[in-house]
Amino acid sequence: MVKPILVVMAAGMGSRYGGLKQIDPVGPNGEIIIDYSLYDAKLAGFETVIFIIKKEIEEDFKNSVGNRVSKYMNVQYAFQDINDIPEGFSVPETRKKPWGTAHAVLSARNLINGPFVAINADDFYGRDAFKVIYDYLSAEHDKTPYPFCMVAYNLANTLTENGYVSRGICEADEKGFLIKVTEHTQIEKAGEDAISIMENKNVNLCGHTPVSMNMWGFTKDFIDEAYAGFPEFLSQNLDKNPEKCEYFLPSVVTKLIENNKATVKVLTSQDKWYGVTYKEDKPMVQKAMADMHKNKTYPEKLWK
Repeated sequence: MVKPILVVMAAGMGSRYGGLKQIDPVGPNGEIIIDYSLYDAKLAGFETVIFIIKKEIEEDFKNSVGNRVSKYMNVQYAFQDINDIPEGFSVPETRKKPWGTAHAVLSARNLINGPFVAINADDFYGRDAFKVIYDYLSAEHDKTPYPFCMVAYNLANTLTENGYVSRGICEADEKGFLIKVTEHTQIEKAGEDAISIMENKNVNLCGHTPVSMNMWGFTKDFIDEAYAGFPEFLSQNLDKNPEKCEYFLPSVVTKLIENNKATVKVLTSQDKWYGVTYKEDKPMVQKAMADMHKNKTYPEKLWK
């Protein structure tokens, strides 16, 4: 069996940070968040990583991340290009945004030859998450429906004290398989729980509610299905929202579930998610990383 590979969606890093050289270090020795994900992934068993980036940040990305990691993992690159769309469609003149996370993964379609895990470059997922998802993809499963998986976190472990966040609320059946993911775009911490504002109404959410942080495990079938579904997405959305419509991973997954073509096992992690959603989050993330170095979760230097 082909070993699972790691696919890191990093095409937005340059635009978000104003250039890779301005990425904020969060570790005591200048580590950035992706360093921890790669370290944890390697310990879990991943040997190959595909970075999905924009062509224009290739040199900066290799100097900032890729060259260092290539001493420990097999590193490959795929380039998300706004012009990479099906024949018969054209990019609107005013369009600047890429086409979303499903399109990002499709950028690596010629490199992916087996099961893979897709993650965001700027989220800290924790070691347990990489282990459980690697083990699931490495096990034997029935081929039909497609045996996908995802890692869910307790909502309370993904919130910030500094404002609203957007989270995918997961609903699973009694066997732990995903029914659907509902996107909530304004969730705010409320003690141990949270409040979501939807259509000008407050919705109370328990802190133990499982949420998706975009850590998905797929077989190669996902690539074929997402590629086949992209023209339909463009046909339905390009005229309505030419500048901002995006082809998201969860929407592809949801449709496959609804058509009984895939199951998605909801794996759980008790780790705390970290990310710098607001600049005020950075000191808290820095302290958390420093504490994990002190308690030997991570060595003094990740990449020696």
